[in-house]
This record gives sequence, C-alpha cells and structure tokens, in this order.
Amino acid sequence: MIEFIRAGGWLMIPIIISSVIAMAIIIERFLSLRTAKVMPAEDIQRARLAATGKVQQEAIDALRQNSVVGRLLATGLANSSAPRHILKENLEEAGRHAVHQLERYMTALGTIAAITPLMGLLGTVLGMITAFSKITQVGVGDPASVAGGISQALFTTAAGISVAIVALIFHRYFKARVDYYVVAMEQEAIKLVEIVNNKQQARRPAATARPSIAQSTDRTATAVQQRRAQAGEAV
Repeated sequence: MIEFIRAGGWLMIPIIISSVIAMAIIIERFLSLRTAKVMPAEDIQRARLAATGKVQQEAIDALRQNSVVGRLLATGLANSSAPRHILKENLEEAGRHAVHQLERYMTALGTIAAITPLMGLLGTVLGMITAFSKITQVGVGDPASVAGGISQALFTTAAGISVAIVALIFHRYFKARVDYYVVAMEQEAIKLVEIVNNKQQARRPAATARPSIAQSTDRTATAVQQRRAQAGEAV
C-alpha cells in the first residue's frame, strides 16, 4: 500500500484524504437516513392521534425531538388552531428545514465524486511530463528511467477514478433516498392538514348554531311587535 502511494506521487495525498472524507460521509449518511431516524411509523401514528386531540402536549414535545418527520408534524400540530393557509405555510417552512437536514454533506460527497477524477488526470499529465523529461535527458534507450513517470500517471488515474466511482454511486443512492423521504413527508403533511381541517369544520356548526337561535328569537320578537302595532292602528 505504501509503495502504491509512493509510486503515485504527491497527488496521492489529496486523493487519499478525499477518500477518507467520502467514507466518513457515507457512514454518517447511512446512519442518519435510516427509516427509524427519519420516518418512524410510531411518530406518524402519534401525530395523527394528536391531531384529533387524543395526545397531551408532552407527547407532542417528545414527537418534536424524536425524528425528522416528527419535527415537521409537530410544527403542524402546534399551529392546528391557525387558518388553513397559515398552517400550510408553517409546514412548508418546516419542510424546507427538514430537506436541508436530510441533504447534509451531500454537496461535499458530490464534490469529491467530481474532483477526484480530475486529480487523477492531473497526476497523469504530471507523470507523462516526467516521462518525456527523462526521454529528453537519456533518450529512449533506457526504459527504466521512463517507467517512473508512466507508473505515476497510471497509479494516480486509477486511484482518482476508484474514489470517484464509489462516491458517485453513494451520492446517487442517498439523493434518491432523500427524494423518497421528501415525497413521503409531503404526503403525511397533507394528511395532517386534512385531519386538522376536518376537526375545525366539525367545531363550526356548534359555534354557528348559537347565533341562529338568537336570530330566530329576535325575528319572533319583531313579528310580535309588528302585530301589536297593527292591532293598535285598527282600534
């Protein structure tokens, strides 16, 4: 391994550093993008129960601290008494924060996938420059003097492409997983809005029934007064 690094020249150092960073990001994203950390079924069920008023505030606070979708739905529950358009705006803002959290370190992983082949290509160019410099000095009669530059070119190219392939594969995989979670969270947010909206509509008839009774009483009193006035005029 050490001989491999020495043969590749100094450009092997940034390539190896990039590979270590990419591996750390891959491990961290695997742990962070698990379903149990992002969208556990228990949190979704707890949020639906809370939307119908069956869960205490303590459960909502625990929901906010448990998962990504829990924080999103807890924001909706905290604004359940607000009008529908305000509730949706708050959920959209919380959703943007959730997406930003899910996409953490993805830019760095994509950058590594893009620059490591370029570093390998730079090593190729430098190795070929070294090889041709040796040829101009000793001629083509000594292949051993040229082999060092050619091996440097091949080693750096192979290392850069290898790191880029792994980084690109996992970048695409994590990107697809984040997109899946975003769509799923949007669906759950829409369901929460509908539950809260239905709950608000169920409360409105009880609130509007009282004014209707008062209005009917006023109409009856007005009709009685009109009849008394008509009877007085007749007398």
